[in-house]
Amino acid sequence: MEIDRELVEESLEYYGETQGILPEKLEEVGDKYREQGFLTREQLYKVAYMSSTRSAYHVKKNPEKFCRKVTENSLKVKDDFSKIGLITLLKGFKAPTASCVLTAYNPEKHAVVDTRVWATLERAGKVDGRKESFSPRDYVEMIEHIREISEKLGYTTEEIGYALFAYDAKVREGTLH
Repeated sequence: MEIDRELVEESLEYYGETQGILPEKLEEVGDKYREQGFLTREQLYKVAYMSSTRSAYHVKKNPEKFCRKVTENSLKVKDDFSKIGLITLLKGFKAPTASCVLTAYNPEKHAVVDTRVWATLERAGKVDGRKESFSPRDYVEMIEHIREISEKLGYTTEEIGYALFAYDAKVREGTLH
């Protein structure tokens, strides 16, 4: 399978039919993040709730000062591994949910990732093996491929992430896990 312009366009059209994160809600968080230079615990909870309603409650266990400091510091480091790694230090933030925070701040450079995105990249021969959980290292592997596709096809990395998610939602037979 090849990830081409047609697949991306059709998948982006289909994205609204999925249970994926609402891009406009993530954009609202991103606006606040860029304006403030950090996110509060309540803002992080909203992001986590969008990503995973079942585990979002863990975010409220983080001290407010840690939430602000970690999200502020994630803007200061340059590499993706360190950015996502910092955010995953907060309770309630494994790599997929942390990817939402990075994408909210910079949708041109980051993408929301999860099992569906990995599965589409696997079908395209870009990654190996099935995954049900992700580390910061896995995020870096996915985002490098997503950026290559983004550059080749002229979409933002955020859009490519949503398209890869939607493609899997459309073609997958059976359950997700």
